Amino acid sequence: MSQQSETGLWRGALIPATVIAILSVGLGLIFRGSSGLWGALLASFTVILYFSVHLFISKISTNLDPMATMALAMFSYFAKVILMGALLLIVTKTTTPDSVDRPTFAVAALSITAAWLAGEIRAFMNLRVTLPLPQTKGSNPSSAIDSKSGE
Repeated sequence: MSQQSETGLWRGALIPATVIAILSVGLGLIFRGSSGLWGALLASFTVILYFSVHLFISKISTNLDPMATMALAMFSYFAKVILMGALLLIVTKTTTPDSVDRPTFAVAALSITAAWLAGEIRAFMNLRVTLPLPQTKGSNPSSAIDSKSGE
């Protein structure tokens, strides 16, 4: 994908995720007080950062060899899983449920994740990315072009 495609995906995903993040912060504050506020803020920051890193990795690996791209994607995935586990461990060990509400964190994280993924899928469907098809043995490249244009 091109640099514009990655930016379009990021923008398409960030807008609904930010809207849901703002709603979850407001609802967390209303229903759970300051601990709900902190839980929703932590979830918002974590989800948006982690999904943005995924798109950034995709953006920088555009011109890499497919094997290098796969290695980079797997490394970033495992690094994010380990860092998420460390973050959750740190939060549970250094804060109390009175300061960071765990159910609010969970609901906000799941809601923002769903909004991000829905926005990213919608943005991808609107990109109209064309991928070149591989030529088979004996195929004529000009006939493939003619069949695409309908001539």
